[in-house]
Amino acid sequence: MTTPTQLALIPSTDDDERQALLDALRRNFSLLSELAVRYEVETRPERPEDMPIIYRPRTVYDLLGEEMSRLAQEQVRVLLLDRKNRVVGQRTIYQGNGYAALVRPAEVFRPAIVEAVPHIVVVHNHPSGDPEPSRDDIKLTKDLAEVGRLLGIALLDHVVIGADDWVSITEQGLVD
Repeated sequence: MTTPTQLALIPSTDDDERQALLDALRRNFSLLSELAVRYEVETRPERPEDMPIIYRPRTVYDLLGEEMSRLAQEQVRVLLLDRKNRVVGQRTIYQGNGYAALVRPAEVFRPAIVEAVPHIVVVHNHPSGDPEPSRDDIKLTKDLAEVGRLLGIALLDHVVIGADDWVSITEQGLVD
């Protein structure tokens, strides 16, 4: 990206032209960001080393269980993980009603693609308090695992949080 110092190297006697070029660069920043993502140009500073690391499903529950177990509506989140399974981001994908959350795989993987992370964990709550995965939860997890394989982004787990407990769909062996 061109800096004001570099702009001084552009042959011009008109400061207005330099300012116009700088303004154009600022207006197109979102386009430049999208190109950086597409061509895998690192645009973010180094991430801190002290970020939570997901070792097992219990770690997911420890991180989100207290907050998500109290929600009155079903909510689906995705944890974005780096190569060492450190949490580098968390996105709420869907805020549903008390009974269901309809989620498309594209919505789940979009943040992972934008952030260029290799692993994700999907987490959602059951406002009923029963963390037992439904048939729809299992089907969604299978679909997400398949999409992840195609995209090269590993779905490490899908954790369902209830009132006082949680279930790992992967640990239960319900998904390959």
